[in-house]
Amino acid sequence: MRFGPLTFRDRTGADIVIRNAAPEDADALIRYLKVISAETPYLVREPEEITITAEAERAFLEGLMESERDLMLAAFADGRHIGNCSIMSVGPQLRYRHRCSVGIALYREFWGRGIGRKMMETALDAARQAGYEQAELEAVAGNTAAVSLYESLGFVTCGTLPCNMKYKDGRYADTVWMMKRL
Repeated sequence: MRFGPLTFRDRTGADIVIRNAAPEDADALIRYLKVISAETPYLVREPEEITITAEAERAFLEGLMESERDLMLAAFADGRHIGNCSIMSVGPQLRYRHRCSVGIALYREFWGRGIGRKMMETALDAARQAGYEQAELEAVAGNTAAVSLYESLGFVTCGTLPCNMKYKDGRYADTVWMMKRL
């Protein structure tokens, strides 16, 4: 799905640009995935599990730009990639076509600046325009800042998945499944 660039000011007064993640961003996106996976325990992968090649990432991003209903937004500050937010179809089946999943992550240094909220609002608007009726996500139950953000955007918790994530040190984390009617 194509999305025109949007510029706004974050809480610090910095200009932030949100636009499609494009094939030329592939190297930056791979670096980002490796860094953010190490910065927080709230994502599903360990840094060493990020093994995608730049060529495969470019092809993936090209496919997203041509998709009618899937979207990956990328945020930039001073030309530097700082985070992503995506909407992806839950499935092509008629009984699932009304549902999309939402995912978001920012470099830790950009947390708490209103960027995630703006990206989520933008993605949810795009989802509505694409014909989705329901947005869904999973969040680690202990990630109270993210859960609070999602609740403030109208998401409700529909259930808890106990021990949904297992860390390398043997600890487990529950996740909550949240949804929002669009």
